[in-house]
Amino acid sequence: MGKFSGVLLASDFDDTLYHPERKVSEENRRAIRYFTGEGGYFTVATGRAFATFAPHVDEVPVNAPVVLSNGSALYDFQAGRMVCQTFLPERSSRDLAELVRAVPELGLEAYHRGEIYLYNPNAVTWNHLSYTGVRGVERPVEDFPQPLSKVLLEQQRPVLERAREYIQTRWGEHYEAIFSNQVLLEMTCKGSNKGGMVLRLAELLGVERAHIYCVGDNENDLPMLAVSRIPFAPANCARAVRDWGPRLVGSCGESCIAQIIGILDEQYPES
Repeated sequence: MGKFSGVLLASDFDDTLYHPERKVSEENRRAIRYFTGEGGYFTVATGRAFATFAPHVDEVPVNAPVVLSNGSALYDFQAGRMVCQTFLPERSSRDLAELVRAVPELGLEAYHRGEIYLYNPNAVTWNHLSYTGVRGVERPVEDFPQPLSKVLLEQQRPVLERAREYIQTRWGEHYEAIFSNQVLLEMTCKGSNKGGMVLRLAELLGVERAHIYCVGDNENDLPMLAVSRIPFAPANCARAVRDWGPRLVGSCGESCIAQIIGILDEQYPES
């Protein structure tokens, strides 16, 4: 037992906890160890899939299952097992083939059971793969294996806006389509987002809604900020997040997770 018993803190990874210089600060790690040592649950809720987050799990002292693939998976790294996972509907191959005919500039990065498949890779694709340190195999969209946990649509923002409108207009009842940054549009099955999976995790842990806290910097974090008692965002967050109205803390480079834990330290005085 401790002052944070029954409290869940979920953090986005890239540009929130994980610095662009490719590290988690010692100040953040120290604060997280204090938080979990006092009984709190700390986890990451990331757009990264298992293959792209697993190499970093030892850098983050999580003590709860991690939300992966923008809310389509929950993986317990301590136990080495998938807790739950959702997939795009079987129709996704057909729909993606139609989408790339309508918006031919798109590059795709599709995730299937730890493997990554590429279609029409572009500069965004290669930069993303280089940043995350993984490789993909090029295939025609129709040959993507099933099931897919998520698909990344990759291009400049105006092209992605066209793609999102096409998805929402034609298949809005089947898919989520949300930006994780200006050049990546996340496509998951309908209802699969960070907010929904954070709530599912809280239920598994026995954490009440009033003791859930979340922090994130981009549009795909808004669903989990919406379920947070105090929605936090780093100062370097996207304009859409800032306009949404979270409580701003220091930037990712200023160890914002440690600052949030400091705020929670005052929120939960010793009993």
